Amino acid sequence: MFDPAIIQQCTDPGIEIAIVERFIADVGSTNPLALTISSGNKLILPEPPRTPQAAMRLIERFIGQAVVRVGITQYPAGHGISVASELSADLVDACANIRMGTALFGKVYRIVAHARQGEGAAVLTEAVAAWRTGEFEGVYVFGEPDPGPPAAKMEILGEVEESGATTDSVSDIASPLPEQQHDPYAAGIRVDLSTLKEPGGP
Repeated sequence: MFDPAIIQQCTDPGIEIAIVERFIADVGSTNPLALTISSGNKLILPEPPRTPQAAMRLIERFIGQAVVRVGITQYPAGHGISVASELSADLVDACANIRMGTALFGKVYRIVAHARQGEGAAVLTEAVAAWRTGEFEGVYVFGEPDPGPPAAKMEILGEVEESGATTDSVSDIASPLPEQQHDPYAAGIRVDLSTLKEPGGP
């Protein structure tokens, strides 16, 4: 597990820390310079970079020719860019990588939650699997539009509005963040983790 203090500080604020910790434990790395480069079923193993500059050179070398995952969250380096010159050094910055990765994972989670019409441990497991492969139900999941809060949550919010309850009284039900131009995937996530077992548990 990566330093919990950095996770607390850098995680996208719309995502529960417990979800992020499980996400990073399952798919992430403790090394901000970690690169996973693959082409089809072939894993490419260059010499591990020792500096951010060396990591960025490797990313630039393979982007467009292979799938490149980067840093703490194993963020998809090619997501949202069309040419290598658009690559950002934020990819290999620990805090920035966590922020970008958790925001994008939030969208993936919501896509799976909408498809399954609910939330919980099984949805989280599917979202992690989709993050690993980049696909969900046969489509490139990172490129799909953000569906927003799951339908069940929206129904709860609608019932609250009809009952005349105040916004403060439902802050624990859902707290979606407003979309922002620099971060179109920012939105709240609440998941019941009570059914998850710790590694090595019964």
